[in-house]
Amino acid sequence: MDMITRRLTSLLLLSTALSMPTWALAQTAPSAEEAAKPTAAAAQSDFQQPEVSIPGMVDAVVITANRSGNVVRTGSQVVSVLSAAEIARTGEGNIAGALTRVTGVTLVGNGYVYVRGLGDRYSLALLNGSPLPSPEPLKRVVPLDLFPSRVIASSLVQKSYSANFPGEFGGGVINLTTKSIPSEGFISIGGSVSGDTETTNQLGYDYYGSKSDWTGFDNGNRDTPSALAAFFASGERISSGKVNTAAIASQLVNSRNGVVQKWNHLPANYSMDITAAKPFDLDSMDLGVIGTIGFSNRWSTRDAQIQSSLNADLEDKESDFRRVSTDNRMVLNGLFGASLGFGENKIRWTNLYVHDTIKNTRLAMGRRGGTNVDYMQQNTGWFERQLINTQLVGEFKPMDKLNVDVRANYANTQREAPAELSLEYVRTNAAADPFGAHFVNRLNNGNGGDARISYSDLDEDLWSGGVDATYKLAPGFAATVGYAYVHTDRDSSRRDFQFQASNTFPRGVDMLRPDLLLAPAIIKNFNIALVDTNEGNPAFRAQLQNHAAYGKLNGTVFQDLDFDVGVRYETARLKVSPTEVFKTPGASLASTRQNETYWLPSATATWHVKSDQQLRLSASKTIARPQFRELIYQFYFDPDSNRMYRGNPLLTDSELTNAEGRYEWYFASDQRLTVAGFYKTIDRPIESFVSGSDLSTSFANAPKAKLYGAEFEVQKYFDLADFKGDFWASRRLVAIANYTYSKSELQVSAGDTVSVFAATSTKATDYFTDGAPLTGQSDHVVNLQLGLEDTERLSQQTLLINYASKRVTSRGLVNSGQPDVEAYPGTRIDFVARQGLELWGREVELKFEARNLTGVGYEEYQKAGKNRVDVNTYDVGRFFSIGASAKF
Repeated sequence: MDMITRRLTSLLLLSTALSMPTWALAQTAPSAEEAAKPTAAAAQSDFQQPEVSIPGMVDAVVITANRSGNVVRTGSQVVSVLSAAEIARTGEGNIAGALTRVTGVTLVGNGYVYVRGLGDRYSLALLNGSPLPSPEPLKRVVPLDLFPSRVIASSLVQKSYSANFPGEFGGGVINLTTKSIPSEGFISIGGSVSGDTETTNQLGYDYYGSKSDWTGFDNGNRDTPSALAAFFASGERISSGKVNTAAIASQLVNSRNGVVQKWNHLPANYSMDITAAKPFDLDSMDLGVIGTIGFSNRWSTRDAQIQSSLNADLEDKESDFRRVSTDNRMVLNGLFGASLGFGENKIRWTNLYVHDTIKNTRLAMGRRGGTNVDYMQQNTGWFERQLINTQLVGEFKPMDKLNVDVRANYANTQREAPAELSLEYVRTNAAADPFGAHFVNRLNNGNGGDARISYSDLDEDLWSGGVDATYKLAPGFAATVGYAYVHTDRDSSRRDFQFQASNTFPRGVDMLRPDLLLAPAIIKNFNIALVDTNEGNPAFRAQLQNHAAYGKLNGTVFQDLDFDVGVRYETARLKVSPTEVFKTPGASLASTRQNETYWLPSATATWHVKSDQQLRLSASKTIARPQFRELIYQFYFDPDSNRMYRGNPLLTDSELTNAEGRYEWYFASDQRLTVAGFYKTIDRPIESFVSGSDLSTSFANAPKAKLYGAEFEVQKYFDLADFKGDFWASRRLVAIANYTYSKSELQVSAGDTVSVFAATSTKATDYFTDGAPLTGQSDHVVNLQLGLEDTERLSQQTLLINYASKRVTSRGLVNSGQPDVEAYPGTRIDFVARQGLELWGREVELKFEARNLTGVGYEEYQKAGKNRVDVNTYDVGRFFSIGASAKF
């Protein structure tokens, strides 16, 4: 495998990792009262702001001297910021989990963040202001659970659009800023042990794979077999009859990937990390370096009910399976950063490496079609994801009134899934069948058993760069102009093969376990053939080239009215087309070419009603592009959702009109009350639909949609010093609560049309239902944090409560009148305790986590009257973790 051959390079790149932070925020000096506060409390105040690295961030230039430096308050846009301290308080191991504490943000699936109920396509993720590629074949957005929270200095969520951001901005932008160079050197070593009640010391499944699987790196056992590699290189088609399929088939299945093993007592999870930093004084220059490396190994088992129905009333179940799935996830990550400062200028070099592997083993048992026939399914998979990112940023001040920000970024992601093996054995339970009491696999295309194997690979390069210049026109006024360039190039392939036996395949042999059933001798002696089930579009290439220029003006008029107005001009060339892998070209028409230009205006006005109160109004136009995989006309099975997907090359961009009003009251330092209302209209929103007896999912542009709602947030500290006893002398109560109400509706009329590749109908009503909500949108989202913390030293005990109402995850069969598939996240309660100690002259932090104390499970279902179909429902365990870190 390419990833294997590059392993040495990847490990060397572990020494290059960390990010770079921030435009320095202009801040006023603290008052005597504020300066007198204890150091730990000051870390929570307005004057100790988190690092935020954003292109064209000019708010610091126009802040007037009599206002706080709090970026949430003084920024010209609607933003929420999680500092490193706030992220640490949540105790979440990755940034995706920490972001669920932000108002209006929900987490769906493996790390995909939804802002205000809009899907992941409407959430733009940046690292230090630069875009990132995705290692997922179904997504162009990066899953944020790839990023350990300990390497992130801040996470900014901006919900109102400004012209310095890319035009693909629907619900919001999420900008992650990595940690920078500290003022003093240190070494920090940490580790944790954890487990959950549904997995740890419980029954699970595994398969051998290779000796090095525990590291997340294969030792070569999963390299493409020689006969298969030669076939790929030949360019021949199996259907041509010129390929020796027996030679290929004989090398694909063995005891390492075909034998599932029962593990009665799954082990506990563990993680470890080490971080080191050192500043250097070089006379007129300051040099600093920082690096971190971490590794985690975690197990998760799901005992799920998997059902489907083809009826509108869901009375009859087409399939009903119980599936037990065990994932072993290994994550290795590293950062390295270097910063060189001279005068008021700074150059930062930041490198990030993430290697994330999931080893998946599944066993399922169930029935189909209302018969008494039992089907036993076995799946083994290895999903290896890798992200390498390097950034170079220069922040210069060539003259007193001019700031220039220059950045360049290269990122590469890879995803390899070799030898995804899927088998199905059948037990007829028929008295007339001599083998009716036994599971057999006739290898006859699913009629009496089936065996398939897939090899998929994704490689994406992303180059980006830009320059932003901000000039102070006058006190309180600044103008910014900028240019940005992004080029994304993705190559993705999936080769699917099916083993097929003839009708003369002898009885008894079909009872063998998978590695024996598909052993070389059986394949040769009984002429088992290999069929390429995806000769149409096995590979594709996607490219997106984007040029953008913008201008914006910030300022203050009438002493109490701030404004931010700008416009962005973008050109985008998008191309997605099948890649020829055969000598004999195919005749596929499933390609997409788009060449679009947009003018995207934005405006925000902030009226300072009083010294501690302000009103914001904002309006903008933005876009949302179809994701690469949604454009390719090729089947793809997602093992996580247990669904089959196929793209639509006829998708086009969506256009959004956004408006928002917000009241903000900052009644004390770092304490606030905010109330907001928002409204969005979406022209040609991209939505999923389900079709066919296989219930496969595809995508189309619905005619229109609208989204509206309201947000409420309060953050308050209560001093507990009046309580008797030394324990309360320096403690305070932390109360942070937010609530988001949102409502969305598809707008579909009888005369509306849609474009779906190779479909016979263009009627929008055959695909979408008028008034249906957008996928992923919960009407109600509530977050509550209640905690105690010591203002003089590290001591925090926090209770975190999260609630989300039901949301649509997938469409039902619209032309059959089926209800949509919904998920109900419910209420989740977590508890996190952090305690700082000094042991043997060292700073030590102890952390205890108790997650999902309510034991709420995952429910994904369809419901019609009293009938319910559980599409994917399983229990989720209560999670407990103990960790410690020491600073030297």
